Parts: sequence; structure tokens; C-alpha cells
Amino acid sequence: MNINHFTESLREALADVPVLDAHTHLVGGHLGARGLHDILLYHMAVSDLYAAGCPSGARLTQYPGWPSKEEAHARIKEALPYLRYVENTSISWGIRTILKDLYDWKEPITADNWQKLDSMIRERADDKAWQRSVIGKAGIQKFVTEHARKEQEQDSDILQYSLEWAFFTRCQWGEFDTALYELERCWGELPGPPTPIGSGGRPATRKIIASVEDVHEAIAWYVNHMPADTILSMATHISTDIDFRQVSDEDMRSALTRRDKAGSEERDIYASYVNEAFLTAMERKLGGRVVFQFSYGAEPLPFETGSRLNQKSIAQLAEMIGRHPGLQFLCTLSSRHANQSLCTLCRELPNLSLAGYWWHNFFPSAIRQVMEERLDMLPTNKQIGFFSDAYCVEWTYGKLIIVKNELARVLSEKVLVGQYTMEQAVNIARQILFETPQSAMGMLPITVRGKK
Repeated sequence: MNINHFTESLREALADVPVLDAHTHLVGGHLGARGLHDILLYHMAVSDLYAAGCPSGARLTQYPGWPSKEEAHARIKEALPYLRYVENTSISWGIRTILKDLYDWKEPITADNWQKLDSMIRERADDKAWQRSVIGKAGIQKFVTEHARKEQEQDSDILQYSLEWAFFTRCQWGEFDTALYELERCWGELPGPPTPIGSGGRPATRKIIASVEDVHEAIAWYVNHMPADTILSMATHISTDIDFRQVSDEDMRSALTRRDKAGSEERDIYASYVNEAFLTAMERKLGGRVVFQFSYGAEPLPFETGSRLNQKSIAQLAEMIGRHPGLQFLCTLSSRHANQSLCTLCRELPNLSLAGYWWHNFFPSAIRQVMEERLDMLPTNKQIGFFSDAYCVEWTYGKLIIVKNELARVLSEKVLVGQYTMEQAVNIARQILFETPQSAMGMLPITVRGKK
């Protein structure tokens, strides 16, 4: 038998493996695409188009707002001349897969037909039966989405939640006091949505951090108001640009006096101090009840991010995780070359696990490399095999098709050389796609007739 035989057999077998999607941005009650823009102009597709010369590189209006029909149509028309230049990309493959499998649309998108396709998608935008049929076709049992997108707990039978509120350790383009601002905007408030990437102007906050005591009071507020009973994790980003270190109260006090002229030195002090104080408070109050989920390896550019990571950051990350053994850490990595390093950390840090293929890793060749390294280096209960990072169920479907296709290729190579039997390969796929999200994050599968 050759590898093609094994790959095809595994594709068929993986189609029946249930999946838990460990990280999305789905909105309760609005799971489906609102129009063609939600599929064609998913932010990863926008980056493709921007690279090809399309004038707009920014995302469309983001939640809690929705793009108006006028905005969506203007952006689609703007993108049309550039579609021919990006048909080679894997994201465009995902778009074609979604349109073919879910809408039976097999034609290229043109100036003459896009409105027909847009109308077809808009007709189904609020069709809950349609949304559930897409989910059933994908074989996804449950999703984790943002706590702020609960929308009166609509679709709560298939949604679980992660708190994305403050990003103390994420750099923003041209900012040096982000850690302080993120803490200020949450202090005295109830949990809400996060600050978007590249948000530009910052709304004024009701409270201002002027002292070390203020920092600790604000962190206490934040931790005490984390909805620990209704979330599985809190999601944030750890920036490789920050030089993380232990910061004394005295150094923090001094840095606070320089906030109006802060640079990279002050940024590193603010982020290091706030982060360590937050991890300490979270570990003390919540322990292992809420997973500390963080993205890693994507740094800000004017509209989105680029993949960057250095070895010094990885060493600092190891020290950070090692200082807090009472917390469970889950990393979503966007730097292909750093995967092997992160795997070695997971082997020696029992409270660190890895999840999926995030952003700049979500391309078939990178996915295969990440999969192969993790399968060779890590126990299956230290790796979550899929999360979509999607904003509509159509993209959860499209991304899962890509992941399962690449997983079948990786597993077939291991079957071919005798590393796995076919039975072992399918069992391993079930573990990383379905079982590990339960053990590492606390996701709950759908129970049918009293059985899981």
C-alpha cells in the first residue's frame, strides 16, 4: 500500500471523529455569516487582499457593531479586482470549500454574480436550522467563544466561554503604556469586550492608575469580577517585544512618574509588574479553576500583526510559568519556528499545554510541521488539535476541513513507516480533537441519551 491509500482511508475515518472547537469569536444567536463579506472578507482573507494591492487593510466594523450593508458591499466591490491574485492562497481554498460544500457555489466570484451570492448568504443569516446543519456537517459538538458575546446566553447548549477583557501584555502599535490603560479601563467596570488590535484612539477611562497601590487595587477588582463560574479560561496575548522580568515596587513607582514620556523601558516595566501581580492574584484566588490561555508570536503592525518571536522571550515565558505552578497555561502559537522550543517547555512544565494552529501558523505546510513535531514530542493530553478562531460557523467548517486534511496526511506518513497502526492513528486524532479539550480546558461534549 502507498501513502495515498493511507491518506484517503484516514480522511474517511477522521470525518467521523467528533471535534471540540476550543477558541472562536462566535456570537450567541448570530452564529452564521451575515453576508458574503463574513466569508470573503474574514480578516485573514483581508490580509491576502491587502498584500495583493487592495487599498483597505483594516477589518470591517467589529462586534458589538456589525458592518452595514453599504460598508460590506463597498468593501466587496473594492476587493473584486484583486481576487485573481489571491486564488492561490490556502485561505482562498478555504473560501472556495465553504462556498462549494455549504452553498453549492462553484463559480468564481465576479462583478456580475457576487450580489446573487451575497443575497443567498444573507437569506440564511438568521436561520438557526441552517446554522445547526453546518455545525452537524462539521461534526463539531461545542465551541468556546468570548464571554462578552454570550448575547443573553443564546445557543448556550453548544457554547462555552472564555473571558477576553484586558490584555496587559499585548503591545499595540505606537503605544508604551498599554498595560496601565488596559487595567484602567476595567477598574470599576464589569467584564466586557477586549480592545481590538490596532484600535487607534483610546476612550477615556473613569479611573487613572497613579500609584503602585492603585495597580493592586485594580487587579483585585479585575480578579474578583472574573466570572469564574461561567468561563473555562481567560484569553490574552503575551508579546515577544516585552522584556519580562521581576520588577520591584520601587522601580514601578519610578516608572509611573515617567508615563507621559514612556518608551520601551517603561512599557516593559509596566507590563512585567502588572502581569506578575495579576498571575499571583489569579493563582491565589482561582487556582486551576480558570485556564490562563494566551496567544504568542504575533506582534503589531498598523492593521494586523506579523509573526515574530525570539529565544529570550521563550526563556522568560518558561520562568513565568514555572513561578506559578498552581495555574494551568494554554498557549496558541503563531510562530512556526518556535513550535519545537515550546514543545520542549511542555515536556518539563506540567502546567503548560499547546493548542492548535493560530493565525500565521494557519497554512497547510505550517500546520503539518506543527502537528508532526507535537505528535512526536508531546503526550496527546498536552495538545489540543483544533480551534478555528472563527467569527461564523461557515469558517469553523472551512478551517476544520483544512486541519483534518493535513492531519490525515501527517498520520498517513506515520502509518506508512510503521510508527502508528491505522487504529492508533484514528485514536490519536480523537484524543487531540475531542478528548484533550475536555481534560485541558474543561470543555463538555454533548451528552446523548445519557452517554458521552
